[in-house]
Amino acid sequence: MRVVRQLLVIVAVWMIGGQCVAAVDGNPWLTLVLGLLVAVLAVPAYRWVVGRTEQRPVTELAPEGARSAVGRGVLIGLALFGAVIVNLALSGNYHVDGIGSVGGAVGLIGFMAAAAMTEELLFRGILFRIIEERAGTWLSLGLTGTLFGLMHLLNPNASLWGAIAIAVEAGGMLAAAYAATRTLWLPIGVHFAWNFAASGIFSTEVSGNDTPQGLLDSSTSGSHLLTGGDFGPEGSLYAVLFGAMLTGAFMWMAHRRGRVVPRRSRRVAEAGDTTRVLR
Repeated sequence: MRVVRQLLVIVAVWMIGGQCVAAVDGNPWLTLVLGLLVAVLAVPAYRWVVGRTEQRPVTELAPEGARSAVGRGVLIGLALFGAVIVNLALSGNYHVDGIGSVGGAVGLIGFMAAAAMTEELLFRGILFRIIEERAGTWLSLGLTGTLFGLMHLLNPNASLWGAIAIAVEAGGMLAAAYAATRTLWLPIGVHFAWNFAASGIFSTEVSGNDTPQGLLDSSTSGSHLLTGGDFGPEGSLYAVLFGAMLTGAFMWMAHRRGRVVPRRSRRVAEAGDTTRVLR
């Protein structure tokens, strides 16, 4: 069964790579190198297993246009999290006290690159894409977004609200980014930039993971609904709002481009109706 084979390969890369990166925790340069290596090696692993099990060109991870798509995704991710921080700062909930750890920021580049690549290949490249074939875009977006949020309940400072927030602002938004573009490079770029901005630049907590300090020495205070509390700004109402707005924008683009897939039963019924009309 293709989905099982694909999951086995990518989960293996995800887990082995994660263990390797965790083993050098505390050494930012080794974390950078190993994290980037995991991210790079995950690409041919995905292309190999998907191409072999589906007997088709793996267009969603094609090298053509990859650099520009990742670049656009990085800009979107930075702008999105930057908007969250700006609102937190203006409301007096985010404070910068000085420079934090440059080494920490360097290590977080590798850590977040590995996490963004493997999670996008798993959740959007395999689960969303294959569920979409039968259930359609909207249902697949809801199911995989929920699963993505629930996965974050395993984190040290997880909360139910944090999982719900992740499901909406990340699980749904990243799936919508793929639906609109039909390339995994854009959501990979968004995912990496969002996580790195949160940790490596603004030094806030990422999904309740006890994230190391990044470039800025900062702190958050105030209402947990605005700051996300121990889960981090991903649990902020600002993040949910901006993520939901971007999800809507991506789905509007997907609809305009004719890339919203209906449920299979509906497609079959529509095909039958078309056949009868032609006769």
